[in-house]
Amino acid sequence: MAHILIVDDDDIVAELASEILLGAGHACGWVSTAEQAHKLLHWRRPDLLLLDEQLPGERGSGFLRRLRNSPRFYDLPVIMFTTIDGLQDERHAFYNGAQDYIRKPVNPKSLVWRVNKTLEARAQRPQHRRLEEWAEFQLHNRKEDGPRQVFL
Repeated sequence: MAHILIVDDDDIVAELASEILLGAGHACGWVSTAEQAHKLLHWRRPDLLLLDEQLPGERGSGFLRRLRNSPRFYDLPVIMFTTIDGLQDERHAFYNGAQDYIRKPVNPKSLVWRVNKTLEARAQRPQHRRLEEWAEFQLHNRKEDGPRQVFL
């Protein structure tokens, strides 16, 4: 079971996605703005974020960039979940760090499959570490006789 946060200003769509994912065994909640999502993220880190592009206030892509520049949330899996269907918008989402891009309206089986695939990919990577902790670990555990490179 994964904890999933849905950020979408359309309550009907957010509730529908939440019900689909709850039925698949995940725990879900949703908020309507990037500001509300940011507050919740600092309270509890979800396993995955479903993020709409067209939000009131800050757009989803701006919020995604802010997450990727954050030492605490740089590796949080994010799936863009939006009605925008342009190829350029999809490329922009991937460039900003999204793991997947799902267009609305969504097929329930497809949503569950793509969420599960993103979660599986994340499970195969090392657990989250604050960026500062990771850099400190690398600094103290480097070999003095080898090249001094840090890999992300």
